[in-house]
Amino acid sequence: MARALFRFYAELNDFLPPARRGISFTHAFDGRPSLKDVVESLGVPHTEVDLLLVDGVSVEFSCPLFDGARVSVYPVFESFDIAPLTRVRPEPLRELRFVLDGHLARLARYLRMAGFDASWRREAQDDELARASVDEGRVLLTRDRGLLKRRLVSRGYWVREVRADRQLTEVVARFDLARSLRPFTRCLACNERLAGAESLEVAERVPPRVRERETAFRRCPSCRRLYWAGSHHRRMEQILAEALARAARPSA
Repeated sequence: MARALFRFYAELNDFLPPARRGISFTHAFDGRPSLKDVVESLGVPHTEVDLLLVDGVSVEFSCPLFDGARVSVYPVFESFDIAPLTRVRPEPLRELRFVLDGHLARLARYLRMAGFDASWRREAQDDELARASVDEGRVLLTRDRGLLKRRLVSRGYWVREVRADRQLTEVVARFDLARSLRPFTRCLACNERLAGAESLEVAERVPPRVRERETAFRRCPSCRRLYWAGSHHRRMEQILAEALARAARPSA
């Protein structure tokens, strides 16, 4: 049986059992499997990997593994340029949009609150999510590692945190979104961009006490929901501010 030496770096260790984290370890295999198949068999979705080195040379996922190979696996690089090397991920999207699995309802709402295009349907099946990621050019956010291992998916991220506010911090930090926030510009329910509305236009749909103190309203052109800067709005501002503060810390 052939053997290769593997080392995974940085957050890719999240996918490995504790005994294999942060160290080089030997992996036994048969035949000439592709690096993609071997990396995913070790637990790491291909969407999380940005660079593969075999004996110090950058290669693609399709590269067959051979006996005695020394394989280094790196996550997405944020702080320095690896353009001269063979990246295994596609080029970054010009406009960052997301599609989320059914377990991330609150995160979808928070992303919309921050102004990002976040597609979410509770009943969406895995096949639909994978296809939407490709056809609509969206990053697939999920808590399901297996979903990210689908060959069709090229852009995806496994959300580590469990609490929605922490998930928001994680996504903001991971995709460097802090400067791209456009708070309160999307409908929290259906993801459409909000339009301005004159107080006279919505007078019949707003409680009298709200009409007395609020003059700025926004409405969703799709589901017709109305939004204004009430107490709930201030609570959402606090959620965003706390998420940004945490994302700015090195530990984020």
